Amino acid sequence: MMPFAKCPACGGELVAKEVEKLIRGANHVAILKAPAEVCLHCGERLYSQDVIVRFEQVKAKLERQETSDFEPLGISFQVR
Repeated sequence: MMPFAKCPACGGELVAKEVEKLIRGANHVAILKAPAEVCLHCGERLYSQDVIVRFEQVKAKLERQETSDFEPLGISFQVR
């Protein structure tokens, strides 16, 4: 259960959803699906402490380039 009954940013209603979160580390990006409480008014996302710890673990792996247990999705390009 989240510690907020209403959105702390705007006071809007919060609903439980599964969302995608981009995690960046070094030159890598990972996409995670995670549970969140999402505000129906402003879109603010609130994550549990367990989910935040998972985000931090994934970011640390990306920074150390320990990506062997991640599923590759393709190749990214920067256009200048």
